[in-house]
Amino acid sequence: MRLAADEVRYTTGRKLVVGALRETDGPRSAAELHEELERSVPLSSLYRSLSVLATAGVLDIHRAADGVTRYELAEWLVGHHHHLVCIRCGAVDDVELADDQEAALRRLVAQTAGAGGYQVTGHSLEIDGLCAACA
Repeated sequence: MRLAADEVRYTTGRKLVVGALRETDGPRSAAELHEELERSVPLSSLYRSLSVLATAGVLDIHRAADGVTRYELAEWLVGHHHHLVCIRCGAVDDVELADDQEAALRRLVAQTAGAGGYQVTGHSLEIDGLCAACA
């Protein structure tokens, strides 16, 4: 695993964090993870695990417009996808585009980046709106 390459121990707490993120549909905040893992992973250990896993490239970090940092398994583990973000409750759901839609988005990203003098290394799309429960 990638952690072994970085000489990082895959502790029980880190396994629980990875397992919890594997079972969710979308990025989760530390508070959401703590609520789920409270009895198994103390808050200080949770923050340390999130930091170590992110540094090792196992987690991707998403900083939302609402100021909340959310974590999810890295794309190399779960595949490329985008997010729907509720601006009221903060829910974040994963969404995969059809192949033709993803190809069109890649072209748009390349054109936009090229016009700005950037070389594309990746892209992500977050669509803000109201989830079904908040609408």
